Amino acid sequence: MGVVSVRVAECSSSVLYPLVISTVVPRPIAFISTLSKTGIGNLSPYSYFNAVAHNPPLLAIGHCWSSGKPKDSLTNILDTRELVVALMSDWFVEAANHTCGPYPPDVNEMRLAGLTPVPSVAVKPPRVAESAVNMECVVRHTYDVTDRDGSVTTTVVLAEVVMFHFSEQVVTRTQNTGKLIVDPVKLRPMCRLGGNTYGFVSHLFDIARPDKDGRYPGQDGFVRSERDKIISQ
Repeated sequence: MGVVSVRVAECSSSVLYPLVISTVVPRPIAFISTLSKTGIGNLSPYSYFNAVAHNPPLLAIGHCWSSGKPKDSLTNILDTRELVVALMSDWFVEAANHTCGPYPPDVNEMRLAGLTPVPSVAVKPPRVAESAVNMECVVRHTYDVTDRDGSVTTTVVLAEVVMFHFSEQVVTRTQNTGKLIVDPVKLRPMCRLGGNTYGFVSHLFDIARPDKDGRYPGQDGFVRSERDKIISQ
């Protein structure tokens, strides 16, 4: 089997973008609610996003600049240092997608998409009622990423979660310890792939960690059989 190698230094941004977003998959989607300094709401999905720590809970979001300037969400975040990160589930994906248009700064995307704002507790930006998970956040750090010419192309925001909100139907508790967790089957989270392609969680399996001898007691061949079962469907 041959290998296709790509030297990044020889690639333009327009070449790298489709390559990166189709390579690093699947990616969770942050549905980010912010307020401008004058109180105008903004809501937009971001897939350069993930959790990077739990104590304290930290979320990393990559905000790509447009035409050499930050977009509305990032401008609001830098001005107010607050945001709400909701998660996108399949039951409102069409409305969520409607928020990602190139709208001017004075357009409230939540209202435009027919979504419902809910007052937050610890921050000013509203939560999204249709989302089963809303995380109220404050900015912990920001980091500007520059290209080969020294121009800022992306700002990475580390957002600290100060309050979680969950719809009752998506949470459960672990059998052994009774700790609160989210059930991914009930959450039905959307993920981003390459281009305009999205996906959702459809096949799940548990796999034990190896013991000190590198063995998986009682699970010999389990992962392979589960994989083959999924592929055959």
